[in-house]
Amino acid sequence: MTDPHVASHEQEETGRPSTGLLSRINAVVARLGMYLSVTGLLVIVTIVFYQVFGRYVLNSSPTWTENLALVLILYVTLIGAAVGVRDAGHIGMDSLLVMLPDHLREKIELVIHVLVAVFGIAMAYNGWILGASVGTVKIPNLGLPEVIRYVPLIASGVLIVSFSIEHIIALLRGEEVVPSWN
Repeated sequence: MTDPHVASHEQEETGRPSTGLLSRINAVVARLGMYLSVTGLLVIVTIVFYQVFGRYVLNSSPTWTENLALVLILYVTLIGAAVGVRDAGHIGMDSLLVMLPDHLREKIELVIHVLVAVFGIAMAYNGWILGASVGTVKIPNLGLPEVIRYVPLIASGVLIVSFSIEHIIALLRGEEVVPSWN
């Protein structure tokens, strides 16, 4: 026997896809973000392998590898998290929302997307403030400005806001954001 709340939610999730300009732009940006994150992950694996090889085989561990891997981890995780917001890959409590009446569920989903957008604004703003505070400092062993550690925080915040706005618009239009990996 099918639960009517689950059945109505499943029908609604297969609603028409969002095809607006913001959705088309965000789909391309999210796909690019995924490619960059996967590439960054492969580079991290290569750097760590080189570090281990240098330490145990060559007896001369490169000094720059750890700092570069740490910087890349920031880019991979924060850009990947932003893409997760667009593609609804983040942790959610859908099981509770499914049990609510449609009109109430839609309002709660709207509030959730607004709160996620506010979080993205806070990320971008605070990343900007933190980056500005260390603008002249250099990362040891890399010689790169410390501010590059805060660029992914700002970019991720901006992407989260854009993706949340896309979800809000789609929800208000009765549309569905199609994940960029489809």
